[in-house]
Amino acid sequence: MIELHHPAISVRRQGELIGLNRSTLYYTPATESPLNLHLMRLIDEPYTRTPFYGWPRMTAQLQRQGYEINHKRVQRLMPIMGLQAIDPQPRTSVSAHEHRISPYLLREVKVVRPNQVWSADLAYVRLVSGFMYLVAILDWFSRYVIAGALSNTLDGHFCLQALQRALHVGQPEIFNTDPGAQFTARAFTATLERASVRISMDGRGRCFDNIFVERLGRTVKYEDIYIKDYATVPVLERGLADYFTFYNQERLHQSLDYRTPAEVHFRHEK
Repeated sequence: MIELHHPAISVRRQGELIGLNRSTLYYTPATESPLNLHLMRLIDEPYTRTPFYGWPRMTAQLQRQGYEINHKRVQRLMPIMGLQAIDPQPRTSVSAHEHRISPYLLREVKVVRPNQVWSADLAYVRLVSGFMYLVAILDWFSRYVIAGALSNTLDGHFCLQALQRALHVGQPEIFNTDPGAQFTARAFTATLERASVRISMDGRGRCFDNIFVERLGRTVKYEDIYIKDYATVPVLERGLADYFTFYNQERLHQSLDYRTPAEVHFRHEK
């Protein structure tokens, strides 16, 4: 581990803050029928590789592999997994009608320092017999993972919990998300407003607005989830906490001139 010294936050404390949600130790994973879980595995890896695949292409691919399924099954499973094609089409994951969607604030904005823009996104995480959802909060400038949480539902409480923990680390000027119900919920937006954080949400058809945190989700899957194939929630939680510590403190990023996110984030903060 790279030994960085932040005036207020030790490396150990940094690790604790991205240690995910301790209450998930008592969660059982979300589940589906054995066939659906198998199909979800077959959807997950190709989607990670080709995120522009929507349900028509994904259905065709599964049928080419010999599965006699119709598009309705794939249309039902992909939203459960939080997946949609990355293309300029209306989003299928939209906020609830009573939730307020904020305008997009990052058009032509140059991100030049840590804590200028944070972003959050959800990812489906497979287990041997079920699945969980991961939310991660990322600093756009440094790629530093500030906080994360796991849940077996999409009710949004775990997203709020991750946000509250992230705000103990720092405070962004702008927080950008997609307009999903978890992020447009009044409890989530009110927490940002109380912290005087401006809220930005991706517009329809703006497929790359949240690209950095979406790329993080793919990186986590390729470098950790697919390799380790976690069996239980506690093991998944410990594994992801270790991975995010590695990601922040040791993993060199080409886009950061082969520095780590922690080096960039905390060096610029001083």
